[in-house]
Amino acid sequence: MALDWTKLGVVVFLAAILQASVFSDVSIVGGTPDILLVVVVSVSLLRGSIVGASVGFLGGLLFDTATLGTMGFTSLLLSLVGYWVGRYGETTGRDRSHAPFLAVAVVTFLYALGALVLHFMLGDPAPARHVLVATLFQDIALNLLVTIPIYGLARRALRPTDRAERIQGVRLLG
Repeated sequence: MALDWTKLGVVVFLAAILQASVFSDVSIVGGTPDILLVVVVSVSLLRGSIVGASVGFLGGLLFDTATLGTMGFTSLLLSLVGYWVGRYGETTGRDRSHAPFLAVAVVTFLYALGALVLHFMLGDPAPARHVLVATLFQDIALNLLVTIPIYGLARRALRPTDRAERIQGVRLLG
């Protein structure tokens, strides 16, 4: 169990640092890939809502600290993402092959919308046209592209435990 939390911590730490230092400055066709968001979605699908919310909070806090942004802004959004994607994985989508792609596409849109709402509530400038029209579709496409390797690596690194397999479903005999 401790080894699992260590792996999660290392994965989230690397994703947050890479997002803050490398990928935040990368612009491909007007969009920016958000690997921290994809890592939180992948971990949440594989480990559930509580682990997803914890990983989202940790990743958001590390990202806010690294970028000197508003403390708790990204933590709040990624905690919500981790919890709800984890619930999706626990209830319906864990074993389906389209689950990570569907979750990343929907969550990218909701994350952008949530960030706009939070910026508006904090009184920060929130360029809605730029976020929702100019870059949203590129961001979704880039996040879907990075979902393939990130989810594969996360699935390999975080193999399901025996307990997770027992909780996931009941085996029918016969």
